[in-house]
Amino acid sequence: MALFDYPFVWSQYMLPQHGLTKFLGRFAKSEARLKNTLIKRFIKQYHVDLTEAVYEKPDQYKTFNDFFTRELKPGARPIASEKTAIVSPADGVISEKGLINDDRIIQAKQHEYTLETFLGDADEAKSYQNGDFLTVYLSPKDYHRVHMPFSGRLKRMIYIPGSLFSVNAATTNLVPNLFSRNERVIAFFETEFGNMAVIMVGAMVVGQIVMKWHGSVNHIEQSTQRIDCSYQHLQLDFKKGEEIGHFQLGSTVVVCFESNKIQWEKQLASMQTIKMGEVVAGIKI
Repeated sequence: MALFDYPFVWSQYMLPQHGLTKFLGRFAKSEARLKNTLIKRFIKQYHVDLTEAVYEKPDQYKTFNDFFTRELKPGARPIASEKTAIVSPADGVISEKGLINDDRIIQAKQHEYTLETFLGDADEAKSYQNGDFLTVYLSPKDYHRVHMPFSGRLKRMIYIPGSLFSVNAATTNLVPNLFSRNERVIAFFETEFGNMAVIMVGAMVVGQIVMKWHGSVNHIEQSTQRIDCSYQHLQLDFKKGEEIGHFQLGSTVVVCFESNKIQWEKQLASMQTIKMGEVVAGIKI
């Protein structure tokens, strides 16, 4: 832990998190010419690879948000074709993975959070007790669209308003219950091997969380109140690797599985860089 991490983290308690995020979110939607300069500086600072994007030149994007949520060229992220393979939902770094201890998930060393608080529903949480979880952190340079880890049918979505702490390593290590405090969208799916939850966690300056079946979900465009929607009657099916949503500015994705349903890839480790579509686990046969 670097010494400067402490003032960075504690300053977030005093910042107007939602006000700052709303202001920067509006700026990111601007079509002013300044956005080209901003995009070029961002690419240079974070070493963004635009050669894999559909549009390779900064001036081809109308806004900074368009650049940040850029689509990739077809085939840029091959999806593991093995029938039993479960894949990463996003590009990023695996911050944590492993077993859910009863109803507790590891956030970082010495920090855990509970399923019930995180998922926002006691009955849904019971499905994942003693199950498995994967946490992927999306850094500023990463591709920021989120995809299905495995084919399934959407049952329900819950939006839970909350704080907007940063979700980088320093904050994750120092802020207790970070993922249960921050605003988030939880999508519950039925798959051939059981229930699966995909949770998109908001963060500082994340202007929007956008879901394919709903559009913008979070505080900037809609409500500061909880949203709870059932989708079972619509029979919304998503294939493995299909896009389900995106962040406008980066954050974290957590995937939860039921107990004794999956087997992790042996080489998979915490702090490992991973790409969307790469195998993270397989279904237990």
